[in-house]
Amino acid sequence: MELKPYVSVIIPAKNEGILLKNTVDSFFSIKTTYTVEIVIVDDGSTDDCAEFIHNYPEKDKIKLIKAEGLGSAMARNLGAESASGDFFIFCDAHLAFEDFWVENLLNPILSGEADAVNPGIADSTNPDSIGFGYSWNHNLEPKWNADKHKPFFSPLLAGGCLAISKKVFFDVDGFEKSFKVWGREDEEFSIKLWLFGYRCIVLPSVKIQHYFRPSNPPFKITWDDVDWNFLRMAYSHFSEERIVKCKSLIKYSNPTEIEEKLLKGDILEQRERYRKRRKFDDNWFMEKFNIPF
Repeated sequence: MELKPYVSVIIPAKNEGILLKNTVDSFFSIKTTYTVEIVIVDDGSTDDCAEFIHNYPEKDKIKLIKAEGLGSAMARNLGAESASGDFFIFCDAHLAFEDFWVENLLNPILSGEADAVNPGIADSTNPDSIGFGYSWNHNLEPKWNADKHKPFFSPLLAGGCLAISKKVFFDVDGFEKSFKVWGREDEEFSIKLWLFGYRCIVLPSVKIQHYFRPSNPPFKITWDDVDWNFLRMAYSHFSEERIVKCKSLIKYSNPTEIEEKLLKGDILEQRERYRKRRKFDDNWFMEKFNIPF
């Protein structure tokens, strides 16, 4: 008898309102042959968006973890540490799913074709508008890959729906542990996977619906936090020349102050540890994906 994979769908949430319940409802309405649990990390919500779980019909298949302001990256890490599955699918708290999306998304991992996978991510208000992972432009601004019809290797995957094995996730040490609130966590995780010798693929044949908010996120984001994450990513993975270029791109906060704070912490130790560990460098990455930076 074939042993079916055990999958943990990990959802960080903060002040998601009814969207979180809609996401959970959608998940339990679709077909799957795999054993799946949902792990929800309620990261300090003030709107009680996760309280419905206590009386939910499928509550025995849901783990609810309470946290206080960890931020996107660390909320995902906490969910992974609490997950029981051999495979993780990180999901945003405002998605809708299709039948057998879990099986289809994991197929390239199970077959050995890839190590981390994105589906096509469609705008729920405009389903024909679909993004297929990301790339970077000359200023390292993320841009969706568009008009894809066959599986392809993508430089950057979107954390809004990302499948990966437990083994690979912990082998790369998860999402960056010193990021603040939100920003660049998907990009840092993707480039780390590639530099460590893993492969990121997008499956256009699998699609999920994503609700893109028309206004600001329901949590506070500052340029200081976003730029901290940006410069920490640069110090972790880029050459000294590219670090200088990244500093020049910081316009709304003080890059010198951010750098001074970074250098007082563990970033140089992490940079050296990653340098020894990786199989490829940032030159290889930029050339492989034709990123003009």
